Amino acid sequence: MNMKRREFLKSSGGLVVSFSLLGSAQIASAQNLPAAGKSMVKEQLDAWLAIGSNGRVTVYSGKVDLGTGVRTALAQLVAEELDVAFEQIDMVMGDTLLTIDQGQTAGSLSISNGGGTLRQASACARRALLAEAAQRLAVDVAELSVAQGVISTASGERKLSYATLVDGKPLNVKLDSKVALKSPSSHTVIGKSVPRVDIPAKLTGRFTYVHDFKLPGMLHARVVRPPGLGAKLLSVDESSVSKIKGLVKVVRKQDFLAVVCKTEWAAVKAARELKTQWTTLDTMPEKSQLYAYWRALPVSKDEPVIKTGDAVAALGSSARRIKATYDFAPHTHGSMGPACAVADFKDGKCTVWSASQSTHSLQSELSTVLGVAKEGIRLIYLDGAGCYGRNGHEDCSGDAALVSQLAGAPVRLQWMRADEHGWDPKSPPTLVDLEGGLDAQGLPVAWRSEFFLTQSNGTLEDFPMLAAVLSGVKRTGHYTGNIQKNADVLYQFPNVKTEVHRLADTAFRTSHLRTPGRMQNTFANEAFFDEMASAAGADPLQWRLTYLKDARAKAVLEDVARLSKWQSRPSPAAQAAGDVARGRGVAFVKYDNERTYVALVAQVEVNKRSGHIRVTDIWCSHDCGQLINPDGARNQIEGGIVQTISRTLIEELQFDRTHITSLDWASYPILRFPEVPRINISLINRPELPSWGAGEMAPTVVPAAISNAVFDAVGLRLRSVPFLPEKLLAAASAKA
Repeated sequence: MNMKRREFLKSSGGLVVSFSLLGSAQIASAQNLPAAGKSMVKEQLDAWLAIGSNGRVTVYSGKVDLGTGVRTALAQLVAEELDVAFEQIDMVMGDTLLTIDQGQTAGSLSISNGGGTLRQASACARRALLAEAAQRLAVDVAELSVAQGVISTASGERKLSYATLVDGKPLNVKLDSKVALKSPSSHTVIGKSVPRVDIPAKLTGRFTYVHDFKLPGMLHARVVRPPGLGAKLLSVDESSVSKIKGLVKVVRKQDFLAVVCKTEWAAVKAARELKTQWTTLDTMPEKSQLYAYWRALPVSKDEPVIKTGDAVAALGSSARRIKATYDFAPHTHGSMGPACAVADFKDGKCTVWSASQSTHSLQSELSTVLGVAKEGIRLIYLDGAGCYGRNGHEDCSGDAALVSQLAGAPVRLQWMRADEHGWDPKSPPTLVDLEGGLDAQGLPVAWRSEFFLTQSNGTLEDFPMLAAVLSGVKRTGHYTGNIQKNADVLYQFPNVKTEVHRLADTAFRTSHLRTPGRMQNTFANEAFFDEMASAAGADPLQWRLTYLKDARAKAVLEDVARLSKWQSRPSPAAQAAGDVARGRGVAFVKYDNERTYVALVAQVEVNKRSGHIRVTDIWCSHDCGQLINPDGARNQIEGGIVQTISRTLIEELQFDRTHITSLDWASYPILRFPEVPRINISLINRPELPSWGAGEMAPTVVPAAISNAVFDAVGLRLRSVPFLPEKLLAAASAKA
């Protein structure tokens, strides 16, 4: 049947959506939970979970769910180790008054770090409850079993529930990091694709995002932005908005300026119409000279050189030398919805409802902005519109807190699209020089790489927030973004030298964006590896297998070869007649060179006439150790791949000498649904091994795989992200 969606809806009279759940852990409303008596000592079990008199288990996680489904996976870990029903669990996430600081929710570490502690706490609780039950029942612990939070004797005639044993009181047990966890062979919840607990409410529109949250007497605010970073506010004409109905006041602290109104629409109008005068600064580089500017920046620090053998001497004596420079453009986070936060500053203290990925460190930042003690600031996490790295959530929270303090009232502050695109921190540019050497037989003898990356030793606590910078708060931190990891390669070449230079850039306001640094570094390394394989006349996948010694690394490459039906041959492929050429490329990463193995094959179609590149198929083999929720992992892998195809082929930040000019989806286009490829994923489950992350890993190899596929299709090497049609046509013209 060939029927359009609109025709189907008309003919059916409506659309009925049905779904089934294996159980549904609840999302607790943190602001309604009492804090009195709640332990905040991380070595105590009661800091991590509590069992109520009704048998429900409340879990306190310092990690938050940024739309990744980790709320569900963490509940699975607790349900498994504590032996309770999944639907008995309530999750409290990211409330600084109720949860322990487990670091920012980033780096795909929520399961391995955050989940590891919750597993230990649950196992400790189970052990303590079994010991208490054994004492009350006067039997040996070995004679007892647990199911669904009920402890039974071997005969099953005598039972005690967790709720009865605890009776609403604290467990008062120390956390034991060496407690024995369940054997994978006994798992009934871990490893199952339990449906995400947040989806039903999101599907029906009942889910509370931070944008939906309201307080009694709440006002609405908008920040009036300067024309560019570093601009100074000279004057404000408040009379220009005095006739706007609903205006309450205009607040200012040095260069920080905002309008406060009774309604959101009044705030939007007032922010647009308020007349201001600012200085302007030409601090941004010329876009056409971006990488010349980047290369010329002062080096703030050199990382220790990674060295094996003597690469310089080996290059000098090699039979063939290959040189290349790779660059990776800055990107915006492009969150689908603008940032939003609600703040209530009262009696010298401030509560902020925020979608921040790092509520505990945001306490410190807001402490500096507001000039109050960290202990006087409470952050309560509410889901936002996506977060991959530090986007606008933290800055918007700072805006809301400062406006609430200046206005003396609870305030809801939502960014506009121009705020989100124009003022969220960007990923920094990246520049990499590479050189390789082959001997007379085409074997690799040397590898040399030199990376030009932004400085990265600033912390989240001293990151210069917009509210801090504009309001005149002195900050010791600086912008950050790229990570050195994955600069050095795992391939066993006889002579290797890798240098990393940290550049002191002040033009771009940068921060972490999904797979920060690892994506850019891996792009250069994996694409240049293919350049060497092509020069040697070798199959690129087989060459990787030859020079990798790690068995798990080889396993994902062999698995993706099976999955994609890889045909061994050198690149490029034989050129076919016609305007459209097809090719395939492979790339590999061990993330951070420490965890999660990924091998990915991309197949592309290249229009030689227009220069347009389309990714038609992706095959991905993924090994992140023990799988907690296979469907959740698959969701993250697929989403990351699609987002990175967009970054690789389309996304490009526009700017002039004064400010960012990519302020909407027209000036910063992203991948559309018709351009999404077929994606095939093979998950390698290793239940006997630790669980690693799945959110950031697969995207790391996408740009290199696409570059390698384009070369295979048309024999042209694209070394500059994004791979725009004009770049491919320019490469073809230069080759002609």
